[in-house]
Amino acid sequence: MTKFKSQGFNNTFKNARKGFRLVLKSEMNIRVHVIIAIMVLLAAFALKFSAVEYCLLLFVIGLVIVSEMLNTAIEFALDSIYHNKYSRMVGMAKDISAGAVMFASVISVIIGVILFGSKLI
Repeated sequence: MTKFKSQGFNNTFKNARKGFRLVLKSEMNIRVHVIIAIMVLLAAFALKFSAVEYCLLLFVIGLVIVSEMLNTAIEFALDSIYHNKYSRMVGMAKDISAGAVMFASVISVIIGVILFGSKLI
């Protein structure tokens, strides 16, 4: 048995929405990712992408946004634990999580170039 009271199904979604709003308010990068994602989806609609192409786009968009959210969570957690003091290990952990976001973003751009390039050529 856990010492925490069971939240219930509705509260779980309430907390998840709260977390997404928090990251949107606190992180400029995720707002940029969301705006670019909307523009990409509108362009895909205009170019009449197939269902499979939409699925690929949604997958890589999700990959980038989830990686950005995890990066933010790691940064907040480490800053909280170490009280915003400099630590070489904390810096390395933050750099690695930021690198994961960059890697996901590069992969998504490559997939976007392949999908949109094939439609435009």
